Amino acid sequence: MKKLNVYQVDSFTRTKFSGNPAGVVVNADGLTEEQMLLIARELNNSETAFLISPENDDYDCEVRYFTPKTEVPTCGHATIAAMYVKALEEKLTSCFLRIKTKIGILPIEIIKGKNDYQVIMAQSSFELGPVFDDRTVQRLLKALGIAYSDLDNKCPVQIASTGHPKVIIGIKSREKLNRLNPDYYSLTRLSKQIKCNGFFVFTFDTDEKDILTCGRIFAPVIGINEDPVTGNANGPLGGYLIYHGIIKNHKNYFEFNSKQGEAMKRPGIVTVRVRMENNEPPSIQIMGDAVVIFRTEITI
Repeated sequence: MKKLNVYQVDSFTRTKFSGNPAGVVVNADGLTEEQMLLIARELNNSETAFLISPENDDYDCEVRYFTPKTEVPTCGHATIAAMYVKALEEKLTSCFLRIKTKIGILPIEIIKGKNDYQVIMAQSSFELGPVFDDRTVQRLLKALGIAYSDLDNKCPVQIASTGHPKVIIGIKSREKLNRLNPDYYSLTRLSKQIKCNGFFVFTFDTDEKDILTCGRIFAPVIGINEDPVTGNANGPLGGYLIYHGIIKNHKNYFEFNSKQGEAMKRPGIVTVRVRMENNEPPSIQIMGDAVVIFRTEITI
């Protein structure tokens, strides 16, 4: 019998019952993939993170991520949650950590404030797929319930990735964004055909000075019809905005806040940092707060 220390954490917020909930299993050494999947299914969050002790000095811990349906290579909000819990459990001061994931070893910065922590996560290499052809865009818009006239003309529809690819779709209106009611069956079929598991719809239509974009993400093919606040969508969005010159005068560094989760009544904010050097692909970080909802034990 093994006792597992399990947390429920809301990421990208300091307000309980908002942001994006994630499960965190602190002492996951020895668990099989089947056990991790069963635990993720039982907790029923979009993702649950499992912390595993390092096998060598190359990294500080391994993190694996499971939806209730499958393992995924990385997850922004679950990483924020997992590193927040690690900081609490180990009473860390401000420090840097290295975590091993399915997409490689990623640097993490823990910032200790007076009474709390913030987590900064470096994402994997930024990649951008080709702009979709008209037929694919038409099918995508139909599945999402978006008209051509709703699209923001300066934003091409294509896949962007920092390790967990998402289709990026820019539209003009936040009202339209919050009224979307997608056809999840059609999105699932399209995901399999284009080999991309998520669709991130965003807009610059905000009424808050410190918020640049608002967004929603749909990923039914991995068992998540909609995710409240998503680091692996907002991070690639930052690279996408810089690549296409949509954001100007950034002088090789660009930081912005993105709000997500309004339609689900779980709002949260992701801070995205994009750095460019020597015309190389952008280096992208996401930063977020977190709050513990509960801690419990599971015996298996």
